[in-house]
Amino acid sequence: MRSLYDGRAVVLAPMEDVTDAVFRTLSRTVGADICVTEFVNVEGLLRGCRHAKRKIRIEATDTPTAIQIYGSDPARLAEAAEIAADAQPSFVDVNCGCWVPKIAGRGAGAGWLRDPEAMVAMAKLVVERVAGRAPVTVKTRIGLGPESHMPIVDLARRLEDVGVEALTLHCRTAKQGHSGGAEWSWAQKARAVVTMPVIVNGDVRSADDAERAIRETGCEGVMIGRRAIEHPWVFREARARLAGEPVVPPTPAERIELCRVHLVANVAERGEKHGVQVTRRHLAGYLRGLAGAAALRQTLLNTPDIEGCLALLDSAVGEVRYVEGFDGFGVRSPVESDCRTAAA
Repeated sequence: MRSLYDGRAVVLAPMEDVTDAVFRTLSRTVGADICVTEFVNVEGLLRGCRHAKRKIRIEATDTPTAIQIYGSDPARLAEAAEIAADAQPSFVDVNCGCWVPKIAGRGAGAGWLRDPEAMVAMAKLVVERVAGRAPVTVKTRIGLGPESHMPIVDLARRLEDVGVEALTLHCRTAKQGHSGGAEWSWAQKARAVVTMPVIVNGDVRSADDAERAIRETGCEGVMIGRRAIEHPWVFREARARLAGEPVVPPTPAERIELCRVHLVANVAERGEKHGVQVTRRHLAGYLRGLAGAAALRQTLLNTPDIEGCLALLDSAVGEVRYVEGFDGFGVRSPVESDCRTAAA
């Protein structure tokens, strides 16, 4: 694990119906060091559900990639971790951070934070079940909410004691969801009491954010979720800043080309109808700042077939340019989201 986190790792967060094999490949082409799969429900995995099996399929070129699993039953989580380990991921990650009520309310995800003792026991069981086959990591939050005692510092120490090899910390409470600001100071506090890598998550939306998060916390890397959906170039930008190199935004032509590449790959993986549909969620971000972007996006949204979409993108290439005053980055304030389209 330590070889993956060298003090400046930039990691693609797990996002439901986003971080499939196609998006992981795309993210790597623009600089992601490590990727994490979509959330995998342990019950679906243990039943042999086709959807769950698709999520854990990792090709030889899809590395380093972690498989993230979630559930509320320790024994079932441990059993599912064995199946995940058989898929040969770089590591198995246990989701203890998803705040969405239908997940956390049933004891999975951030629901584990209600009982840190049980969470540690569960992690120990998972670690023991896959020992020698795959490292185990945990992704969690700083606590349940303002009324909690913020158990994360002691929890980080105890998780390391039972064999967890890295911790990703979303620096909000479960009750915050994605509202309010992430308190990176909690990552610094957790990092101070462990020797395992700690990864900062929450409000990392630019190269400057990535550099500041690592500098202020002493952590080994940053994890980026929602920003990557609209601007996957954030990975190469962050890597450049962390390496002390110039940070260069995508050119207008690169934005059009990424639309094309993502569209073609999604259609190849999901079929024409679904592939065209799922690419649409990225268009606003991919086309941001381009002259005529609103009209192009609207036309693409109303074009149901790949041939028509590609023709529209091809026709835009020759004249594409940024509107005056746009810097190429287009960082906006964080928006509300949930586990359906964003990292836990």
